[in-house]
Amino acid sequence: MAQSGDDERGSGDPRGGGGDSPRPARFLGTHHPRLDDKGRFFLPAKFRDRLAGGLVITPGQERCLYVFPEAEFDRIFDRIRQAPVTSKAARDYQRMFMAKASDERPDKQGRVTVNADLRTYAGLDRECVVLGAGTRVEVWDATAWERYTAEQEGPFADLSEEVLPGVI
Repeated sequence: MAQSGDDERGSGDPRGGGGDSPRPARFLGTHHPRLDDKGRFFLPAKFRDRLAGGLVITPGQERCLYVFPEAEFDRIFDRIRQAPVTSKAARDYQRMFMAKASDERPDKQGRVTVNADLRTYAGLDRECVVLGAGTRVEVWDATAWERYTAEQEGPFADLSEEVLPGVI
């Protein structure tokens, strides 16, 4: 079942749909699933429809994992492959981002497997946090997420300048 803003297609309707211009999926909210012994977690119900066709899990910044719907990953991949191979920084980024990336498809219960390399990268053990981060989902170790939010909430609340000009 789609929530407000949950459809991948765009139109004047905030739920998407009805228009013919594609709109990226929108992921919002914070959820607290657990990893099972096989390294799987349940996708939040409101994310399942948008990820049911397949997803790609990659290493993210701050040692979290990024989860992209296939269409969003394809858009990112197209931009990454245009980076100059002569740039060492671009090559390093491509290697780190792509080498551990994993194509996955949720099972019938909505569970997704996180491979051992990605679990190690993000420090995932049992307790995790799955959050909507706009056009992607992030998966964090619960303790790391608590530490991150403790460090970032004060500076976020105290912002007195535009970080994203023209957004708010």
